[in-house]
Amino acid sequence: MLVQEFRTDVVEPVERWDLWQDVATRTHVPNLLRSARSDDFDAVMRVLPLGDVQIAELRLPHLDTVRTPRTIRRFDPEALQINCQLDGDGGMAQEGRQTAFRVGQLVMADTSLPYEARINRTSERSTTVIVSMPRARLPLPPGVVRRLLATPVPVDHGMGGALYRWLADVARRAEEFTEADAPALASVTTDLIASVLGGCADSEDALPPESRRRALHTRVRDFIDQNLGDPSLSPATVAAAHGISVRHLHQLFAAEGEAPAAWIRHRRLERCRRDLADPRLRGRAVHWIAARWGFTDPATFSRVFRRVYGMTPTDHRHQHTDP
Repeated sequence: MLVQEFRTDVVEPVERWDLWQDVATRTHVPNLLRSARSDDFDAVMRVLPLGDVQIAELRLPHLDTVRTPRTIRRFDPEALQINCQLDGDGGMAQEGRQTAFRVGQLVMADTSLPYEARINRTSERSTTVIVSMPRARLPLPPGVVRRLLATPVPVDHGMGGALYRWLADVARRAEEFTEADAPALASVTTDLIASVLGGCADSEDALPPESRRRALHTRVRDFIDQNLGDPSLSPATVAAAHGISVRHLHQLFAAEGEAPAAWIRHRRLERCRRDLADPRLRGRAVHWIAARWGFTDPATFSRVFRRVYGMTPTDHRHQHTDP
C-alpha cells in the first residue's frame, strides 16, 4: 500500500502537538507552527509519495504556518505547495499579497519565499489536500507562477472542477494505489494543475502539447463520468461540451488506445455492475438500474452485459446476493 497515515490520537492529548510538528517537518518543510488547539491537537495526515510529487490530505483544527528566511535557509526543496480546500477555510500571504480562500478554491505557495498560511480562519475543522512538487516540474513560465502565488484560483467548474474532483477522489481512495500507479498519478496531477493555473493566467498556450492533451483527456473522462445517466451522452455531445470536433475527440482517445463510444459504454456497464451487486439496491429492477446509467433499451443492455461479463445482469445480481 502506497499511502502513509499519521494520526495524533495515538498519543495522549498533551503530546499530540509535538507529534504533529515532527510529522509536518518530515513530510513537508520546516516551518514555524502555531495553533489555538495545541493543548489537544487532534489531526490526521495521509500522504501519497509519488516520486518528486506528493499528495497529502490533512484533516485538522486551527493551524498557522509561518515560513521565514531562517527556515528557508535551513531547508528549501525549491518546491511549490498547492493547497486545495475540501472543507473549512483559510488564508495565505506571500509576495505582498494577502488572501482568504474557501472550499472550491486552491491557493499556491513557493517554499523559497517567506509566507504565512492559516487553516481554519473561521471554521472549527477542515480538510485540505496539499500537492507538493519541484518548481521545475510545473510546465509554466516562472513569471506566471510567481503572479499566481497567494491568489485564490476557483476549482468549482470546468477544468478546475476536474482538478478538484481528481484530488478529492485520489485522497478518498488513497489505499487503493500501489507503487506502480505513482508515475501516472503524478503525471495526471501535474498536468491538471498546470492546465488550471495556465488557464487562470491566460497562458494555456505556454503548456507543452502533451500536457494539454493529457489534461483535456482527463477533463473529458471526468465529464463522461458526471453525465453517464444522460441517455443523450455520445461522442458528439462530449465533443460539443468541450469545444472540439468529434474527430479531435477520437484522436484524443486513440492516443490512449480507446474509442470514446466504447469508453462511455464501459463506464456505464461498470456502474450497472456495481449497482447490481449492491444489496441496498436489491429492490430495484434490473431495467431501472440500466436506465439510471443511460441504457434505454433493456434488451440491448442485457445482451451487451452478457457479452462483456459472461453472464446476464440477473445472474450477476444473484451471484452477489445469494447467501
